[in-house]
Amino acid sequence: MASSFLQGVEISASQFLDIFQQYDHDGDGYIEGKELQSFIRELQEAREQAGLDLTQQMKEFVEESEKNAGRRIGLVELVQILPAEENFLLFFRQQLQSCAEFMQAWRRYDADHSGYIEADELKNFLKDLLLKAQRSYDDRKLDEYTAATLKIFDSNGDGKLCLAEMARLLPEEQNFLLRFQGVKMQRKEFNKVFELYDRDKSGYMDETELDALLKDLCDKNKKALELDDLPLYRSSIMALADGGKLYRAELALILCADD
Repeated sequence: MASSFLQGVEISASQFLDIFQQYDHDGDGYIEGKELQSFIRELQEAREQAGLDLTQQMKEFVEESEKNAGRRIGLVELVQILPAEENFLLFFRQQLQSCAEFMQAWRRYDADHSGYIEADELKNFLKDLLLKAQRSYDDRKLDEYTAATLKIFDSNGDGKLCLAEMARLLPEEQNFLLRFQGVKMQRKEFNKVFELYDRDKSGYMDETELDALLKDLCDKNKKALELDDLPLYRSSIMALADGGKLYRAELALILCADD
């Protein structure tokens, strides 16, 4: 029998998570294999029973899945094909239109400078995005959005979001942090690198010193980092800086594997 959630024209944030968990039987964060086949079958049956055609996004998804038997789908991709209520996740992504804007938001909402966005900080972040866009909401809905966003992006289940987890709000093509995952360093190596490029021993890097570091990282990691995108890397990372001063703790969020 088709899921009642899949029959609805609008799906709440909580129902969206229920749909995903219903099909993600192994809890790995993806629907794949037989799980994905079952999801597609029920999606089509539910839309037919409701007298609704598949949306264009749904049709493209089904066609791609039929061509690629090994395909899998994650939460972020799923929300783009299901008619989730108010498209809550897509809405939040649309409000963060650049890496630099995202990094500025991170710096503002990590109020205690812990290196994490915790539930109360995430709630304030989402609340301000709604206010900025002049979208109506109530406390219950804000709590639901907060819980759903945390559930979606908290990949290690620790109840808070690190920078890399939070950055999944960005469209993949805008998420420069994905490219830095393969070049992160252990704390000891990171400290040596920071001290090497902090040439005036001020305890922070300015834009020129960061630029030198990024150029060398691009040269050494050509498969992961592209020199042509250096302005994007620089502007995004400097968005974490305090008055043009990029301190060790801020740069560690990007380059240190231990953070």
